[in-house]
Amino acid sequence: MPYFSEIANASGHFISFSIPSFSNAARITCSSIVTIVCVQRNRVYHVCLFRRGCPLKIALVHSSLDPAGNNIRSGIDTLLADQGTARPYPLENQDLIFHTADRRLIVLDHVDRELEVDLIIFLSRHSSEHPLPVLSVHVTGNIGPAGLGGIAGSLAVASPPWMHSVLRNLAKYAPEGYRATYEVTHHGPTELSTPSFFVEIGSTEKEWTDDRAGYAVARSVLEANPGETVNVLGIGGTHYARRETEIALQSRTAFGHIVHSRFVSTLSPGMLAALVEKSRADAVFIDKKAVTPGEMKMVGTVLGAMGIPRLSERELIQLGRISWSTWTEIRRTAEDLSPGSDIAISPTVKNGNPHAIRVPENLFSETLRINQNGLKEGIRRLPVVALSAGGTPILPVFITTEENTALVLNDLISLCVTLICSGETTAVEGDRLIIWRTRFDPEKARSLGVPHGPLYGELMKGRTVHINSREVTPDMVCTRTVTCIRIPGLERLI
Repeated sequence: MPYFSEIANASGHFISFSIPSFSNAARITCSSIVTIVCVQRNRVYHVCLFRRGCPLKIALVHSSLDPAGNNIRSGIDTLLADQGTARPYPLENQDLIFHTADRRLIVLDHVDRELEVDLIIFLSRHSSEHPLPVLSVHVTGNIGPAGLGGIAGSLAVASPPWMHSVLRNLAKYAPEGYRATYEVTHHGPTELSTPSFFVEIGSTEKEWTDDRAGYAVARSVLEANPGETVNVLGIGGTHYARRETEIALQSRTAFGHIVHSRFVSTLSPGMLAALVEKSRADAVFIDKKAVTPGEMKMVGTVLGAMGIPRLSERELIQLGRISWSTWTEIRRTAEDLSPGSDIAISPTVKNGNPHAIRVPENLFSETLRINQNGLKEGIRRLPVVALSAGGTPILPVFITTEENTALVLNDLISLCVTLICSGETTAVEGDRLIIWRTRFDPEKARSLGVPHGPLYGELMKGRTVHINSREVTPDMVCTRTVTCIRIPGLERLI
């Protein structure tokens, strides 16, 4: 299998793999989690081979001691028994098992050995020193000490796409007064090789036993149906990861582990590598407002050495529907064109191979000077990626994934010409765009005895003024310039 050979080559060590929780050989080709063990380094990798149409084996686990867990389980049973609803729920297309624990969920290390499933969803309560009505989702782990189950410095394996799907459903079905949110990584169990996450009701007994909350979580879980996501490790923020939650609800960004700000300064390269690995992260988001400049630099250096890209909130939201591989190629192309540049991806950009296109620099600079906002707005309607760097808001080079790059270039040139013509006095002569520009000249005004002040304003508005019975017209204090821009094929573009 080529994928495993690549991992073996990357690690430099022999690997073996096993595929748990299969009832027959046919399912090996289409489902479950492959566990890959790097023998010499004792590293474990988890790769999801789930394909649409082939069911996963999913365990819904709650504790009989937990009123919120019992509430959610009761809501699931009620929904599954209701013949009047549209059925089946998406989760019913998977192989579901229900497991009731007689202990607290946070101490269920290695429960996956007993369950032998592909995914574990823990149904639980959430407690807080500052209680708020919340419906939350998070993966477990102890980045620092093990205060509530698990082992210090150990992390469970996340399932970002499933967490993302449940979170969006929680936001959709949350009762009035509740908020849907990610929580940062915390508590046990940590010793789980199977992907898992908690979905919770918080934060007091009033909410734990609220039938509305139980129903909302139950429905959110049953309607979970992950789509294509970009899996991301989140760094920085408070317990309720506000920025990460906002990003996930606006995009297909799916967070795995999320690191509380208080632990950022303690992150070692090994812990960062584990967080990336256990999150199955394609990239990392750092909440710049929640970490210090020193922490940002430290984390950025380690991620750079690992080859893991760091994406901003804007970049994550702009990903839209393009694939991660397309984004990676766009980013690589942008770096080749203008090292260190930022990119702005228009909503109409599609998957494909990126190509660079260049707008005549003199035409583009004139447009940027005349109507920067109009230029930005027009670019957003075109299937292009804009670049910015070094204080220049938009560079005259763009990236497109369209095959017909000439058509895209024509659209960009047409946009520039239209904006210039709407803001200046212009004429077209063959392939030349001629721009006449008239501006108020303070030196001419002073030479005619016009004092600095309100009379300047009158002249700039095109009004005649009088100085000591002498008439001074706007034409007398203006300087005229002519700019000529050659654009091949111009007459066809207007």
